[in-house]
Amino acid sequence: MKKVNLFIFLLLPLFCLAQTSLKLNGKIADEKTPAAWTDVVIVNQDGKIINGTTTKEDGSFEVILNKGFYKVKINAPGYSEFEKEITVEKDINLGLIILKENVTNLGEVVIQSGKNTIEQKTDRLVYNLENNVTNVGGDALSAINTAPGVVVQNNAINILGKGTSRVMIDGRMIELTGEELNNFLKSISASDIKNIEIISNPSSKYEAEGTGGLINIIMKKGARNSWKNTTTASYDQNKYGIYALRNNFFYNKNKFRVSASINGKTGYRNIEEGLDMYFDEGPSKMKAVTKLNEDNLSGKVALDYDLSEKTSIGFQFLKDKSNPDFDSDIRIDQYNTQNELESYIVNESFLDRETGNQTYNLHLITKLDSLNRKLSFDVDYFDYDSKFDRDFIANNYASDGTFVDINQSGRNISNQDINNLSFKADMEHPLQALNLSYGAKMSFTKSNSDVVFFNTITGTPVLDTNQSNQFEYTENNQAVYISADKKINEKWNFQAGLRLENTQTNGFSKTLNQETVNNYFKLFPTFYTSYQKNENNTFSLNYGRRIKRPSFSLLNPFRVYISSNSYSEGNPFLKPSFSDNFEFVHSYKKILRTSIYLNSVSDGYGVIFTANPETLTQVVSRENYFKGLNYGIGETYSATFADWWESENSLYFLGSNIKFIKDINATPVNGLEVDFSTNNTFSLGKTSKLQIDFNYTTPYKSGLYETGYTSSLNIGYKQDLLNKTMQIAFLVNDIFNTSYLKDDVSIVNGVKQVYSQNESNRFARLSVVYNFGNNKIKVQERAFGNQDEKKRAN
Repeated sequence: MKKVNLFIFLLLPLFCLAQTSLKLNGKIADEKTPAAWTDVVIVNQDGKIINGTTTKEDGSFEVILNKGFYKVKINAPGYSEFEKEITVEKDINLGLIILKENVTNLGEVVIQSGKNTIEQKTDRLVYNLENNVTNVGGDALSAINTAPGVVVQNNAINILGKGTSRVMIDGRMIELTGEELNNFLKSISASDIKNIEIISNPSSKYEAEGTGGLINIIMKKGARNSWKNTTTASYDQNKYGIYALRNNFFYNKNKFRVSASINGKTGYRNIEEGLDMYFDEGPSKMKAVTKLNEDNLSGKVALDYDLSEKTSIGFQFLKDKSNPDFDSDIRIDQYNTQNELESYIVNESFLDRETGNQTYNLHLITKLDSLNRKLSFDVDYFDYDSKFDRDFIANNYASDGTFVDINQSGRNISNQDINNLSFKADMEHPLQALNLSYGAKMSFTKSNSDVVFFNTITGTPVLDTNQSNQFEYTENNQAVYISADKKINEKWNFQAGLRLENTQTNGFSKTLNQETVNNYFKLFPTFYTSYQKNENNTFSLNYGRRIKRPSFSLLNPFRVYISSNSYSEGNPFLKPSFSDNFEFVHSYKKILRTSIYLNSVSDGYGVIFTANPETLTQVVSRENYFKGLNYGIGETYSATFADWWESENSLYFLGSNIKFIKDINATPVNGLEVDFSTNNTFSLGKTSKLQIDFNYTTPYKSGLYETGYTSSLNIGYKQDLLNKTMQIAFLVNDIFNTSYLKDDVSIVNGVKQVYSQNESNRFARLSVVYNFGNNKIKVQERAFGNQDEKKRAN
């Protein structure tokens, strides 16, 4: 009963306060016609949005404000920005405001004077891509990987020291991680991104999923009543070649907006993995070489229509299809105690795989009154499917290469289908004393996974029921939230919020006849305060509680055999982990930012590589096995050494103190890590630029693992052509091939295991970008509300 009352309590507006309403009105036009449907934003002295509206068809607008000092901002794409400071003590009429069109050529990247690649703000870092040469011809994922304090590795996007991060586009959440998120981001051209915001602590409005902070991608906007097309072609050369072609089209006319994109990629990528296990009887050393097919085709269509000056409705459809087939050759060498080769296994396999997803979104946004109260609704549905057929044979050989016998031979066939339906409502409710927002979401997920194994060692396929399985999983989630922010005076600002999530899960293995039920109700508070001491110094403190749920595949209890002496299994009893995040930030002149953080993790889960010294077997399992603290301090500094040389630099000192909560025959290792990066841009004239980037991470220890160093040196060059409508860029990434995961060491049951993985980060890229249209486009971007569930469909 208390839970129900609390839900109802949070869904109701807490109070309504009387206020003195003053009117600010005016009219906006360009040199010829009224500027209809143009956004007018009102901000306070701290730059925080207080109110706003959209002009009517005749260009007129009206905003209700309280007494005080404000700044009016009109930033219509394709026009010079309009700003005006006002003091509101009575009704104000600004009269006719004439917007001046930017005199720029189509496709030209307009770099504002004094605009750094990295901007320091109180609660975030803003990474501007406009000056970054290495991102030309790339995609959103590669752009995120070049952002300060962000690492993309093993299909995860992490803010240093904080864990897996959430990603937004234009302030709207896309709740994806892993392979699904990466594929989505690869379909977005980096040339369409204006900047990337790195936010350490999200508010309670957003799902509590993800231990890291937020990464917000801000897309470029064009002018109204116009169209634009951008075509990008690129070629990457590593061991193999990859061709990519992307096309994005935008159209905006009066009340109607449409955007469409299609992206294709074909080629191969080389992946090399190594795993050495040191048994008392002698080491076992595995090396795997995989040729991965990168074929992918994706498309997107987004439609938005203004039903009135206050209400708009929209629809989005996203389709993605991949064929990540691969050929893999694995060799396992077995040595004796004198380090002499005794025998080896050669495993040859081919995987025929097809993955795809379809995502639908229907949304409605309406402004309820002149006080800028805004209500939005979203309905989302997605369907993800994955099919693979893997044939393999592993042969035993003597040390001299003589064939002994067949170690294992088989065929795996797997089908997985995941679908999700979600409903979401959000309310923005400004009051005289504070700004209030609240909302609710319901989500329904169902996953079906079938695995069939045929033993082919005799040459005739024989069904092996012990290695075949059917697994069904359902998860339902209900959430409500409330958030409020209040400016106390010119120096102090506070924000607090609370999110409640109620979750019910059910997993059933038909083969094992095993059912696992888990229900939990959790609270996720957030808090933020900032203090502006003077014009140069700003201090802030924030706190947030987060949850990390396991992906669906990790909950499947069935064993998948990698070889006759190695298998991987999921854990239906795997619980979500929780984290409490604290951060203190000092910003000096918006060029130097110091961040001190503390992250406490409970019920942490992860992969455990367990080797049995008696049977010489290895088991890859997932367990809630640790708790601990992560802590650190980070510095970012922006410098302009000359008119032709800009430099962005970051330095992080990170540490951990991990303790095991499960009986593991291992000792936790903890230590410090140093991460340094520097990005330097050199202007070689009006139409060409050179960029040199370098980053280095020291070896570090955390929990079960000790990990070796990584570093990367990247050099890029860009040349503008044809009155800047065309760009040609060349990039050499990871010149010395040192950015891959190496020397990842763990010791369990007294057996030392060393793992490495090289995913071909070293490559050369040639890119050509061509823009055409009338240089005026304005597009609304929207994320899918159920992408929190899509991220776990790996």
